[in-house]
Amino acid sequence: MFRRSALVLGSALGLVLASGAAFAQTGKVTVVTSFSKDVTDPIKKAFEKAVPGATLEVQNRNTNAGVKFIEETKGNNQVDLFWASAPDAFEVLKGKKLLSAYKPKATGIAEKVGSYPVNDKDGFYSGFAASGYGIMWNERYVKANKLPTPKEWQDLAQAPYFDHVSISAPSRSGTTHLTIETILQGEGWDKGWRTTKDIAGNLRTVTDRSFGVPEAVNSGQVGYGIVIDFFAFSSQGAGFPVKFVYPSVTTLVPANVAVVANAPNKAGAEAFIEFLLSPTGQEVLLEPTIRRLPVRPETYAKAPADYPNPFKDKNLQGLLTFNAELSEGRTAAVDTLFDQLITFQLEPLKAVTKVLHEVDAALKKKDNAQARALAKEARDLIAAMPITEAQAASPEIKAAFTGGKEKSSRQAELEQQWAAFAKEKYAAAKAKADEALKLAR
Repeated sequence: MFRRSALVLGSALGLVLASGAAFAQTGKVTVVTSFSKDVTDPIKKAFEKAVPGATLEVQNRNTNAGVKFIEETKGNNQVDLFWASAPDAFEVLKGKKLLSAYKPKATGIAEKVGSYPVNDKDGFYSGFAASGYGIMWNERYVKANKLPTPKEWQDLAQAPYFDHVSISAPSRSGTTHLTIETILQGEGWDKGWRTTKDIAGNLRTVTDRSFGVPEAVNSGQVGYGIVIDFFAFSSQGAGFPVKFVYPSVTTLVPANVAVVANAPNKAGAEAFIEFLLSPTGQEVLLEPTIRRLPVRPETYAKAPADYPNPFKDKNLQGLLTFNAELSEGRTAAVDTLFDQLITFQLEPLKAVTKVLHEVDAALKKKDNAQARALAKEARDLIAAMPITEAQAASPEIKAAFTGGKEKSSRQAELEQQWAAFAKEKYAAAKAKADEALKLAR
């Protein structure tokens, strides 16, 4: 068994070394990534050890900023790789011809994770790990505040969770965008936004960086966080008292890596991809500070006993089939809607939600049909959307958000319209909720 493992490892590293033989003289491989140093540092160390003479230079940018950077610097590109979790971000770069096709030589990689293909069908990006979306919570915080354990997204909309939940803005986090998009695809546009806004009414904060959510949960600043799974798993690996659950409406998608078009060190970029997919590279994903789900099924034999395995765990089978093209086509609209309806309107949304929770509590003690009807009207006003699903993906809306650095006048107009829509609806909802509370008491 040892001899076989050694042969496999030797073969895989041989591929890495062979790919790296044509390195540019500096041996520097430059990567733009959304991953934190907790993820990149161990992989950088292992890669540089496996490929003598190679140096991995990591430029950290959130997913959206990384895509924009690659687009804006395409005339004088100095980046070899793009490395992130969001498949729709790679679709954007692919569509703009900013990626170079590369088919990895590594063997033993699964064709699918859940129901989603691991690799791009045209070979422009490769999956190296799988990711899912769900809810993490701090057990000590929950116990101290006598709070419930969540199982589904809608649980976070219930009264006990008020002011105990955190999320990052999808406009600043590719993984949060995928989470919101997963809810929209799983529940449908109108119901999905209703669920999202119901949860948002209970939020403590909307952070401007995805790392801020697990950090707040780990430290006990907030009880629950809506996160990508590895944030929770790496927190557990670091010893924090946190738990994580995949709601029934979620998905597993690959985190990807791709060679950037006109990469200055294309051979080095290819060597890095081969390393990530090698047995050694996949095993690095199991380290406590990383805790990603490998795409090489055999790697799970070396994982801890309670490690999620998407290739064997029944609860990770048959999840939502994520539509990356649909997501990519309406990314700007979804992110902007979230900001204009939630991020920038959080206080009025929380104010009406708090009253509605009070109405519900009063109605449990003494029912009042008129109060109940008013509360429903208030909730319908909150759930209302300024545009339809078809409009969100329409050429007219998409064109408004493709102005590059300069915001188009149409984009500014839409943002103002959506913000005004939210203010009007939430104010009307608050008035109805206040009236319902008077009747219910």
